[in-house]
Amino acid sequence: MRSRRLDYSESTRSALVDSAVELFTKRGYAGTSLDEVARRARVTKGALYHHFNGKQALFEAAFAQVESRVHSELGEIMRRPETAWERALAGLRQFIASCLDPAYQRIVIHEAPVVMGWERWREAENRASFGLILASLEDLIQAGEVDSVPVEITARLLFGALSAAATEIASSPDPEKVGEQVETVILQLLTRVRRTD
Repeated sequence: MRSRRLDYSESTRSALVDSAVELFTKRGYAGTSLDEVARRARVTKGALYHHFNGKQALFEAAFAQVESRVHSELGEIMRRPETAWERALAGLRQFIASCLDPAYQRIVIHEAPVVMGWERWREAENRASFGLILASLEDLIQAGEVDSVPVEITARLLFGALSAAATEIASSPDPEKVGEQVETVILQLLTRVRRTD
């Protein structure tokens, strides 16, 4: 049986991370203070420091929450009872939709490489997204939708292309238009490598 103290501690941490996601999305890392996060979460600053040793640790928790949500949504698509091709296209569309989300744009794409450092951010992105791309590619090959290719390097190239696409979408004054263009281009590329026999 769980204790009330544990429940309270988890709800406090959750409120702090939710508050951080909201504020980092609106104001960015530099424009957000720990006082504001604590106030919005309705906890003391001492409670904040009980859970996080500073602003960067809180940012990383906010990053993990946003990234985890996207990973979970894409993972659900991978488990659907559709064809491998349909799952790949649905996953692509869901990824583009994620890139249009203000929290994903600001926290994961714009702020994280600076706050966490490029290498740590890339490692986190690899853990979250690369595995799904690799699994989707293996799924397409096993289903006979695309020819057998060196899976690791092909997945890395796709991952790089999707990362660049995410940056283009998030940096554009018209992200929806760029998202549509990204979808069109990637669909054309995928269709060209799709087996037709």
